[in-house]
Amino acid sequence: MFLEIDNNPNFDGSYFLRFNEVGSARVVTHVKSYDRLSQGEWCEVTGWSDDPEAPQVPAYAQPVEDSGAGASFLIFGGNWGIRLKPENSQEPWDLYDSRQWGEGYLLIGDVRDLRFG
Repeated sequence: MFLEIDNNPNFDGSYFLRFNEVGSARVVTHVKSYDRLSQGEWCEVTGWSDDPEAPQVPAYAQPVEDSGAGASFLIFGGNWGIRLKPENSQEPWDLYDSRQWGEGYLLIGDVRDLRFG
């Protein structure tokens, strides 16, 4: 599979990557992120697109080969990547909410760090 993310307001950067799929993609609703807290935190995740009327799209976990870990889950969403917020946040999804953040994609090695929809 190919993943292409252009520089956009959700994510400052761009990617054009190729991954070797090793299973079927599933909708994912939460990921455990270790970026902000060393013990990790559960975050809601959604895909993000360039559609101004409906920017939210499903996020998916796709099992892929990972040269460093053997197999991982590629977390991807819309053409603007994915968006995350802490699980306990009651705020609606908003591109300009400073408590939320965007990523082009994530690679997660442990299925226990995922919750599926």
